[in-house]
Amino acid sequence: MSGRRPEAPRGTRDVLPAEHRTRDHVVATAAEVFRLHGYGHITTPTFEHTEVFARGVGASTDIVRKEMYTFDDRGGRSITLRPEGTAGVVRAFVQHGMHKLPLPVKLWYTGPMFRYEAPQAGRFREHTQLGVEAIGSTDPLLDAEVVTMLHALYARLGVPAVRLRIGTLGDAATRGPYREALLGYLTGQELPGDARERAAQNPMRLFDSKDPAVQAVMAGAPRLADALSPEAREHHATVLAALTAAGVPFERDDTLVRGLDYYTHTVFEFTCDRLGAQSGIGGGGRYDGLVEQLGGPSAPGIGFGTGIERIVLALEAGDVAPEAPGLDLYFAVLGDAARRELFPVVSRLRARGLSCEADFAGRGLKGMMRHASGLGARRVVIVGERERANGVAVVRDMAGGEQHEVPLTDLEAHL
Repeated sequence: MSGRRPEAPRGTRDVLPAEHRTRDHVVATAAEVFRLHGYGHITTPTFEHTEVFARGVGASTDIVRKEMYTFDDRGGRSITLRPEGTAGVVRAFVQHGMHKLPLPVKLWYTGPMFRYEAPQAGRFREHTQLGVEAIGSTDPLLDAEVVTMLHALYARLGVPAVRLRIGTLGDAATRGPYREALLGYLTGQELPGDARERAAQNPMRLFDSKDPAVQAVMAGAPRLADALSPEAREHHATVLAALTAAGVPFERDDTLVRGLDYYTHTVFEFTCDRLGAQSGIGGGGRYDGLVEQLGGPSAPGIGFGTGIERIVLALEAGDVAPEAPGLDLYFAVLGDAARRELFPVVSRLRARGLSCEADFAGRGLKGMMRHASGLGARRVVIVGERERANGVAVVRDMAGGEQHEVPLTDLEAHL
C-alpha cells in the first residue's frame, strides 16, 4: 500500500449511508417478522475454533476444503472466521445447556460471514447474513413455519420475482441405502478428479456441482426422492401440504442438496429471477444430527440464512427502496452568538425525540435552505440578525411554505 491511496481488500466493500438506509430497513423488518414468530436474538463470536466448522459444516464441503479463513492465534490454536451462522449458534446451544429450556429454542442472528471465493455481484468475501435456528423439535410443521417465515420476510420487503425450490434429503434409514445405490451408479462413470474425490466422501454433493461434465453424469443418477423411507416420505408430504395450505407457492426439486453436509429431511432455497445467474437469495434446511456432532444431546433443528447484500441487490433490481426518513427540524441560524444560544435548545429537542440538524459549514441563508430541502426537513427554524434583534424565530413549513414568528423564549415549547 506504500505510496498508493488505500482501498478496501478485494472481495470486501464499504457500506455508505445511502445503502445503509436499505440495509437497516431489512434488519428492522426481519427483527419484527422473527419477533412475531417467537424468535429471540442471539450473537455469537465472529471467529470460532476451527473444529466447530470442520465437524459441523462437513469436511467434504467447498466451504471447509477451499473457502475458510483459518489461522493459528498466538497461543497456537486454530481459529476460523465464521463462514456461516448455524454451526456457531449450535455450539452456543450446546455450551450453554439450552436444551434444558422449553423446546424448541428459537433463535435469530445477524452478522458478518467470511468465505474466500470469487467476488461477484452481490457476493463478497465478507458478507452480512440474517438467519434463524429452531432447535429441539422434529415436527414437520416447524419446517413449514421456518420456510413460511422467510417467504413472509421477502414479501414484507417487496423483494420481486421470488421463487421457492424445496426438496428432501431423507432420514438415516433413507440415506444409507441410497448412498450405496448412488455410488454403484457412479462406478465406471467419467468424472473429473475433484468430483471423484468428492463422491468418495459424499456422493450426493455432486448434485450441487456447476461442472457441466458432472451435471451430465448426475442427470441420469437415481433420485433420493424415489428411495425415501415411509417416515421420510410422510415428513416431506406434511411440509408440502402445510405450505400449500398457507398459500406459499413452491417448486419441488429432487436434486436440491445445498452446500452443507449437515442437512437432513427438508432443504429449500429461494431465488430471485432479477439477479441473473447468481439468483440464490436465501435458503436452509433441517439438521437433525448437528447438535450431537458438536457434543450436545440429541436435539434436531432447522434454520435458514439469507444474505443482506443479495436482498439489497434484489430490491434495487426491482426498483424498491424504503422511504428516506424525513428530518423534523432544520435550524438555519446566522451568527455565532445565535448558534451558541440555540445549541442547547437543539440538544433538548433531540432528547425529546425530534430529529434536528443545523449548519456547520458556514453557509449563507440560501445555502442553508437548500441544505434543509436536500435533507427532507419538514420545518425550518430561521434566526437571522433581524429575527434575533426582535427576539423571534421564523418557523417555516417546507411542504406548504407557510411561516410564522415565534418568540425565542417560547420556541422550544412551541416546537
